[in-house]
Amino acid sequence: MQPAQQIAEWADKLRDMTAMGLHYARDQYDRQRYEAIQIMIVEMLALATAQPRVTLDPLRASVLARPTPISGGDGAVIDERGNILLIQRADNGKWAMPGGALEVGETAAQGAVREVLEETGTTCAATRLVGVFDSRYTGLLSTNHVYHFVFLCAPDASRPPQPASHAHEVLQTAWVHETALPALANNMLQAHSARIIEAFRVWHGDSRAFFDPSQPT
Repeated sequence: MQPAQQIAEWADKLRDMTAMGLHYARDQYDRQRYEAIQIMIVEMLALATAQPRVTLDPLRASVLARPTPISGGDGAVIDERGNILLIQRADNGKWAMPGGALEVGETAAQGAVREVLEETGTTCAATRLVGVFDSRYTGLLSTNHVYHFVFLCAPDASRPPQPASHAHEVLQTAWVHETALPALANNMLQAHSARIIEAFRVWHGDSRAFFDPSQPT
């Protein structure tokens, strides 16, 4: 692990502890101590990511206030011919499955289906759990610890695609056959490459869900 990655991981662990501490704190002095630690977390993240602290200060009211790892949902939408629905992200130009952060009040499967609809305009149904992926093992460049829930989804042929509500997040969408995926390898998010392989494994009939090792490596 590179020094910047280690600093970011320590900062994320402190984020979890301070968010939980602030949730249960009843003493104003305890709250002041946790808030002081949050300021140090922002400074650590600024050091790890080489960003000005002023750009990270807003995180105190959103990300830093959230205890436990962040959760996200991806939809592996594969049609009967073996084509998977991919998006080219607007933020980095890389190909990936549609997906994003889960929201309070929805199941992980509902969140994945919602993200597919928002980003591509495609209506689908989650049919199987592909797996739960830990960001620390997938090469995801994130300053936060993230759990990704990936669901195999079937497109709803009875409902034609509609305009995507979050089209600004996507440069383009494409249905890509399994055999054509290697051609996109150099322009695909590393974390998604591994998840797509697992998604096709499940689509081909292996219903076992993937999860990262229970013992540290």
